[in-house]
Amino acid sequence: MLTRSRGSPESRPERSDAPVLPLLHGFPSASHQFRRLIDSLGRHYRLIAPDYPGFGHTRTPEDFTYSFERLADVIEGFTEQLGLARYAMYLFDFGAPVGFRLALSHPERVAGLVVQNGNAYLEGLSDVARDFIALTPGTPGAESTILDLFTLAATRAQYEGGTADPALVAPEGWLLDQYFLDQPGRKQAQLALDYDYESNLDAYPAWQAWLREHRPPTLITWGTGDPFFTEPGARAYLSDVPEAELHLFRTGHFALEDHLPEIAPLTAHFIERTWP
Repeated sequence: MLTRSRGSPESRPERSDAPVLPLLHGFPSASHQFRRLIDSLGRHYRLIAPDYPGFGHTRTPEDFTYSFERLADVIEGFTEQLGLARYAMYLFDFGAPVGFRLALSHPERVAGLVVQNGNAYLEGLSDVARDFIALTPGTPGAESTILDLFTLAATRAQYEGGTADPALVAPEGWLLDQYFLDQPGRKQAQLALDYDYESNLDAYPAWQAWLREHRPPTLITWGTGDPFFTEPGARAYLSDVPEAELHLFRTGHFALEDHLPEIAPLTAHFIERTWP
């Protein structure tokens, strides 16, 4: 887990009222995907980047059941252990189903949302995404098809696909992701989560209703070349949160990798404007 709070021995005393921003990562990454965002904003805000069970540096019991509900339960417990009573959430990829489950459980804690290629609408699913989500344990060839996604070539393609210039994507992100994917038991954990992804689609109406009811301050940044979550998914948020701020970038799924100089200040300005 990576964390950085406002203030440090080298800068200034930590403020007890510093804005809090949990950074909820995606697949196949972990907290390390936010390393540069933390470097950029960590002196000003309390950024907290946990690893989900089965990702990054985590260790889980052998009988742990991998589902998005369980990931959300663990992250909810994590926030409570830290005493986080109020926070904005950065939702990326898997971070959306985790974060929206937290929001439904504790709407009073959510001060705002930063959504970066975190889908919550059927119209945001590409044909590739729909085909993967449709796979079940009973589908012929499903396991081998999903396992192909856990190879180094596929991991690299997720980072570079849809970008205007793949050379701007540093290799350490996808190399570290693959290192963690290759650890014992990780591929089976990811396989279980892939089979469970349909539960997120079933929950979309509840997430959308929550957005309409609570109208949280929302910043949307989106890579339009994302092969999984398409631009219509970004625009769909505006139907439920018309006041949301939307910024589209000519890049892929991992927009922070090559558009940090644009996304970091947008995030900072959003927090400054909306933090209660």
